[in-house]
Amino acid sequence: MKRAFSTALAVLATSIAAAGSPPPTPTPGPARDHAAYQPRHRDPVLTEMEAHAKEVAKQQDEATAAVRDRQRAAREADEKAEKVLRFDLSGVARPAGPAAFKSAFHFPPVAQYLTGTCWSFSTTSFYESEIQRLHGVRVKLSEIYTVYWEYVEKMRRFVRERGDSLIDEGSEGNAFQHIWPVYGIVPEEAYPGVLAKDGRHDHSRLIAQLKDLAEWARSHDVWDEELVLGMARTILDRDLGRPPQRFEYQGKEYTPQQFLADVVRLKLDDYVEVMSTLAVPFYTQGEYKVPDNWWHDASYYNVPLDEWYAAIKRAAQAGYTLAIGGDVSEPGYNGFENLAVVPSFDIPQEYIDQDARELRFVNHATEDDHGIHLVGYASVGGRDWFLIKDSARSSRWGKFEGYYFYRDDYVRLKMLTFTAPREAVADLLAKFPKKAS
Repeated sequence: MKRAFSTALAVLATSIAAAGSPPPTPTPGPARDHAAYQPRHRDPVLTEMEAHAKEVAKQQDEATAAVRDRQRAAREADEKAEKVLRFDLSGVARPAGPAAFKSAFHFPPVAQYLTGTCWSFSTTSFYESEIQRLHGVRVKLSEIYTVYWEYVEKMRRFVRERGDSLIDEGSEGNAFQHIWPVYGIVPEEAYPGVLAKDGRHDHSRLIAQLKDLAEWARSHDVWDEELVLGMARTILDRDLGRPPQRFEYQGKEYTPQQFLADVVRLKLDDYVEVMSTLAVPFYTQGEYKVPDNWWHDASYYNVPLDEWYAAIKRAAQAGYTLAIGGDVSEPGYNGFENLAVVPSFDIPQEYIDQDARELRFVNHATEDDHGIHLVGYASVGGRDWFLIKDSARSSRWGKFEGYYFYRDDYVRLKMLTFTAPREAVADLLAKFPKKAS
């Protein structure tokens, strides 16, 4: 018992002594590694090969650039040397100038510049003439105000039709009957619709970006009408300016709708579109099937060619003006001469009829190119001539800036539709079945 107790005391004493002494020195372990940056070794063989590849690529790029430069120069040379098929007009008996026509009031020609909005320039001019004819006042209207809202409505239909609708600059004269009742109209001074310092209209960037927006909506399946129209209006506002909600005219304040009702004072239902095509039964109304009729309006009155042309002639002789549209890409269409006629090598005069006209429309020799304003009539050399007010550049190449003289054959063969007051074509409309009330 004593021995066990002695042993326990010894162990306790040793423990107490160890607690008061310094810790033992640790046994050294293996040495630790350390990180350090060193210059990258570039393999000389691979470096040489990479440099060679870059030099080869540079030479290839230079060779390609040389080819592209040569091709570009060749195209430019071809463009400079390009010729247009025309014919000698020196023997054509023609009106001496605009003064030779019996013409109705119209404002001087206005240039559309780099836009595809002839439909608005021509139809705006037509309605300006109508305001003066009906009310005796002269009001210069804004062409681009209607264009602005037309772009908005095109984008709206594009969204609602899930991309199956045209986004482009062209349209038809009856767009006004869709736009004005909703948005009204303003005078030119309230909305010129051009922000460029030179005052020239240029919609090339505008229409490209609207098309891009439409394609983005289609490709991403974005059919939020408010969102897409808001983005479209941002583009339009930047290039055209935001249309006014209120403005002052001759000392009085108007909204666009009030201006339409109180100053313009036109009943848009009093105007009709007339065409002549074999694609629709005569004396019925139908769709004018061209891309610019993007909303598929089917209210066009369709009549035989002889009656269609006779209505144009009677209206012009009676002092009416017409908004008219058709093809302007023929050898007999010459801006330097201010003339539009049909040469015999195209088709002999006696063969210009409904069938010849239809063939050209079907095979696209005749297309819905351009809208113009027919403002006068003259008889020269036993032929009918029409004074045409035109917004396109070619009408500014000749002596009579902004005008063409269209001969009867060109109107019969190449023009496609016209807008007229109902009263000017009442005899034609009387041949159509009465609509049930």
